[in-house]
This record gives sequence, structure tokens and C-alpha cells, in this order.
Amino acid sequence: MEESTAREKVLKRIRNALISRTEMPFPEVDTDVPVYHFPQESLDVIFAQEFTRVGGMYVFCENEKELVSSLSVILEDFPEQELFCQEETIGEYLVKAGIPFCSGQEDLTGSKIGITGCDAMVARTGSILLTSAQTGGRRIGIFPDAHIVIGFSSQLLADLQHALQYIKRKYEPGYPSMLSFITGPSRTADIEKTLVMGAHGPRNLYLFYVDHSGY
Repeated sequence: MEESTAREKVLKRIRNALISRTEMPFPEVDTDVPVYHFPQESLDVIFAQEFTRVGGMYVFCENEKELVSSLSVILEDFPEQELFCQEETIGEYLVKAGIPFCSGQEDLTGSKIGITGCDAMVARTGSILLTSAQTGGRRIGIFPDAHIVIGFSSQLLADLQHALQYIKRKYEPGYPSMLSFITGPSRTADIEKTLVMGAHGPRNLYLFYVDHSGY
């Protein structure tokens, strides 16, 4: 009987392909070998260059004391209801800096700035890795107009591959339901090739990079 629909023909081809599987043509390929070779600069230099190249605002802090001082300079003009933070450790930094903030779920959608930590930073792409396992979950990096991230040198990794391996080790076996690589502020040029900032998330992205190498 002749098949009546194009859909049935496509499904039949898929079934036949699943039954007659093709052998892997290159079974001995080592997929763990790094694809990219890094230049001689250190990872923190590469990350700073790539992060600023994609529009991020980078603040280097030699230690946590300098972090507190830098936060107070950036945030001193924002009233309490405009800064949202749920992470306890970061909240302690804000208290030390004398910066008021809100943390209730009902305050999130009205806040102009969200501040979070991160799981990792990726040097080659200048990306920040956030996961749903963090205290703030999925939303803090989406709702506010500006997103401030605090990252430590101990969280800096070379490439995406290393970041995924790190997450696997850190959370196994209970992996987060979401991994988000943030590379610069939110932007799109889908409509008439006109660049629009803040289309799908914060239009401003800050990273306070705290050096732990001397600790």
C-alpha cells in the first residue's frame, strides 16, 4: 500500500536509520584533547580582555577588603529598593560597605540591580557561568536592568570544556537543572539588524574579580 503522507515517509526513514546504524568511522578519536591553544598570557589577563571586548565592565580587586570598597563606590547612589541580593556571603560584603539592599521575592521584579556570585568564569570567551543551584536561582540574572557578579580567581577556568567538567565534579550526582553562560550584556539585532541592548536580560553587566592568588 502506498504511504499516504509525507510524515509517514519521513518516520519510516528514521526507523530504518535507527535499525541500520552506521559504525563510528573514527573510533579512536580522542575527544578530551583541547581544541584551542592559549597564548602566553595568564588566564586572568585573557578573561579581562575578552570580557571587556564583549561589553562587560570589569573591576579588579586585590582582596575582599578592596571588593567592599569598590562596591561602595559603584552602588552608593542606589537606594535600598533598587538593589537585590539573596546570597548570604555577598550580603555580608554589602553590609560591610554600608550598602542597603532588599532580598524578598516580592522585591525582585522592581529592582534595578541584581547582585550574585557565579559558579565559574571562562577565560577564552570572557563568559560567566551561572547555574540554578545558586541561591538566587534562575531569575536574578534576568529581571534587573543591571547585573553585578562577584567572581574569585579560584573560579577562573580556561575553556567551556573545563567549565562543564568542573560543574560535573562539583554537583555530581545532583546536577543543576540550568546552566547559563553569560557573555556580555543582553543584546539582539534580530529586528532590521538594529542593535538593541537589554532585550532578553540586563543591559549592563559588571564583574568584580577578586584575586585569591595571595591568600
